[in-house]
Amino acid sequence: MTQRRHSIAVIPGDGIGPEVIEAGQRVLEALADRFDFALDWTTFDWSCERYAETGTMMPEDGIDQVRAHDAIYLGAVGWPSVPDHVSLWGLLIPLRRDLDLYANVRPVKLFEGVTCPLAGRTPDDIDFVVVRENVEGEYSKIGGRLYEGTEHEAANQVAMFTRHGTDRIMDIAFELAQTRRKHVTSATKSNGIVHTMPFWDERFEAAKTRHPGIDTAAYHIDILTAHFVLNPDRFDVVVASNLFGDILSDLGPAIAGSIGIAPSANLNPARTTPSMFEPVHGSALDIAGQGIANPAAAIWSGAMMLDHLGETAASDAVMSALAETFKHPETRTRDLGGTASTSEAVDAVLKAMG
Repeated sequence: MTQRRHSIAVIPGDGIGPEVIEAGQRVLEALADRFDFALDWTTFDWSCERYAETGTMMPEDGIDQVRAHDAIYLGAVGWPSVPDHVSLWGLLIPLRRDLDLYANVRPVKLFEGVTCPLAGRTPDDIDFVVVRENVEGEYSKIGGRLYEGTEHEAANQVAMFTRHGTDRIMDIAFELAQTRRKHVTSATKSNGIVHTMPFWDERFEAAKTRHPGIDTAAYHIDILTAHFVLNPDRFDVVVASNLFGDILSDLGPAIAGSIGIAPSANLNPARTTPSMFEPVHGSALDIAGQGIANPAAAIWSGAMMLDHLGETAASDAVMSALAETFKHPETRTRDLGGTASTSEAVDAVLKAMG
């Protein structure tokens, strides 16, 4: 009899979200059978479609509804008729903040068979992780607008960096680097942002003393983006604020061939609440319903979820299988230069798992 059971809150969301989440669930269920654990799924209809019908992205007690689960598996959120700030602040940011999912971990890896837009680069050159602070920083609600609709209209927004929040994301980055190639890069802009970024730099220096034996570097965000393109092999773990991390963790997958394969984990490292796992690619409404969406990011996010839940062997198995499917055009989806449909790509992963 299966001894290990994991309760998963599923939020398929909008666009291709339901398609890729269903694909991911097929793979995760196969892993559960093979590695003798069970996944208990509870699906929530929280989405822009729900907003159009009810005026809210999720119910008032939505956070309490998912709090008792072991993890959250989210597809994508976004719809043209719903402003992005409404969908973001109505669902994703409340989940991240109320559940204290302060560590956004986004791996970037070039796989064999995936075409890299950078000339001459191989899988050995691009393998790093962006660790993004996920609940404070530039994405605050502090600020406002004055004199709206007049020639004197003005808007301001306050970035909020706390020692507690900054130190703990630094620690996550250094602890992750300890398990990898032992190097952490800090993304800063202290030459132009005169209060918060010098503070960030100071906390990075403090983190270095707490984590001896880790090599470090720091770059201003503008030149750092250039180095992502010109010298991606320099990077192992990159730690960044909410805004800078958001930008870098989209650029990273782009240089690795496709944002369609990019996963993410929104972690509560203390495990006092469920962590959330989601593909980075968004709702991709232009291909929704056509059966051609790339399920790789949802599958990879699912693998990260399994690893977080302690099912490391299952996570490793699916990542090996996923990597194998990238090698062949008939098992890659169109965004990767292949011919496979969503379901065919899933079938290939299942076959590669054996």
